[in-house]
Amino acid sequence: MKISKTIFNYLSELKLNNNRNWFIENKDRFTEIQSELVSLTGYFLSEIEKFDKNLKGVDPKSCIFRIYKDVRFSKDKSPYKTHFGIFMRGGNRKIEGTGYYLHIEPGESLLGGGCYMPDPKSLFKIRERIVSDTKSFRKILDNKKFVQNFGTTFYADKLKTAPKGFAKDHPALDFLKYKGFAVGKKIKNSDLTSNHFMDDAIQSFRTIYPLNQFLEEAMAKK
Repeated sequence: MKISKTIFNYLSELKLNNNRNWFIENKDRFTEIQSELVSLTGYFLSEIEKFDKNLKGVDPKSCIFRIYKDVRFSKDKSPYKTHFGIFMRGGNRKIEGTGYYLHIEPGESLLGGGCYMPDPKSLFKIRERIVSDTKSFRKILDNKKFVQNFGTTFYADKLKTAPKGFAKDHPALDFLKYKGFAVGKKIKNSDLTSNHFMDDAIQSFRTIYPLNQFLEEAMAKK
C-alpha cells in the first residue's frame, strides 16, 4: 500500500482555487481521496495496534480531520484547509491525549506524535511525572532511533522560567518549561509517495510509542 500522487495534485489545485465553486466541481475527486485516506488510516491502525493496544477498534474515519475551516475568528476567509491531517489515538478522540499524527501537504508534510496541547491539569501531571522519573524520560528521548527520527526538541512553546510549583534548579528544567510534548519530522513529497514510506512510518510511530506511554501514564494518575 502507498500514498498516491493524486492527493498532492488535488491539494495544489485547491490552494490555487480555494472557493466553494471549485470544491463542488471537484467533489468526486475529494470523495475518492477521502476513501484513500480511510484505507490508509485503517492500515496504520492495524499495524500500530500490534504494539499499542490502545488503538484497537478505533474507527479510521474518526481519525481524519475535516477539510472545512472554521473561519469565524480568522482573517483568512478561504473555506478549506490545503492539507489533510490524520491523528490516531485510542478512544476515537481526535485531539485529547497522545497519538500518532500524519500531516499531508505539498512541501510541508509531517509525521509525528506525542501530546501537542495538553490541558493545564494534564500538563501539570506530565511535569510531575518528569520530575519523579526523570531517568525514564531521558532514556526515551536519548534512544538512538528516537533522536535520529525526531531530534531532541518538542513541537511546543516554552516558558522562559520554571513553571509554577517546580524548582528552578531541577536537572530536567529545560523539559519542564515545555507547554506540550509532541515530536515531528518533515517528509519530502517523494518519500511520502514512495513504496517504502508505509513501513518507515510504522517504524517511526513505534519509536514514538514509549513517549506516548509515559505521557498517558502521567495523565492517568489521580
